[in-house]
Amino acid sequence: MTQNTRNETVLVTGASGKTGRQVAEAAKAAGLGVRAASRSGDVRFDWYDTSTWDEALRGADAAYLAYTPDIGAPGAAENIAAFARRAQDLGVRRLVLLSARGERQAEPTERALRESGAEWTVVQADWFFQNFSEGLLLEGVRGGEFVFPAGEVPVPFIDARDLADVVVKALTDSSFVGRTLEITGARLLTFREAMAEISAAAGREIRYAPVSTKEYGAILAGFGLPAEEVAFMEEVFGGLLDGHNAQTTDVVRQVLGRAPRDFADFAREHAAAGVWKV
Repeated sequence: MTQNTRNETVLVTGASGKTGRQVAEAAKAAGLGVRAASRSGDVRFDWYDTSTWDEALRGADAAYLAYTPDIGAPGAAENIAAFARRAQDLGVRRLVLLSARGERQAEPTERALRESGAEWTVVQADWFFQNFSEGLLLEGVRGGEFVFPAGEVPVPFIDARDLADVVVKALTDSSFVGRTLEITGARLLTFREAMAEISAAAGREIRYAPVSTKEYGAILAGFGLPAEEVAFMEEVFGGLLDGHNAQTTDVVRQVLGRAPRDFADFAREHAAAGVWKV
């Protein structure tokens, strides 16, 4: 096992996003130099603008790949393959890809990285705790009614901070090269149960309102999402929330030597910070 955390620079794509921000913080805490890249940051990076790639990559030793809008989106596999080739041309050989656990549409993108010749690690995760505390879904929670097409399916939610710690290990420890790490939280929760735990922590009721994927697609369309993106999201949600991911793994403990964070602790922490105050 080889640890190389000194004098290394890690490129973090999507560094202003849900996982990229956590990876950047975890990498700094581990003593790594961090190049935080995003579409609007000091280091500009856009998956759909190849002219931004070289400046972000040059001089980095490794990179965390958080693909937007989704790892299974049309064109993702081709973009990841091209990025991996360019990274290697510029001396960046170790690449860690965030993928979606159990998402069929993500398989071509994972395969593109595996076949790229890079030193690769794929980290597969399911739904994050932070889906409820930031981003598009926050307003529903804060508003007291969380509308989502998840039915009563149990989900192994995981804290994005645990993902970040696993990613940093994969970026710095050669024993994780060539491996797919399927990470989950320690227990399963339905979305209804997650709302109940947030309600208990926040001291007010936040109701879960399940809808069909088609109904949710209509909501997304009402927000102005293009029809092709709505159709893609309906397909992804329909596949991810059919129960096939309703198992936990012990990979976080195996990689980090500790248990993953618990959802109840997350709920209490964020309620105390006022995240869900009206």
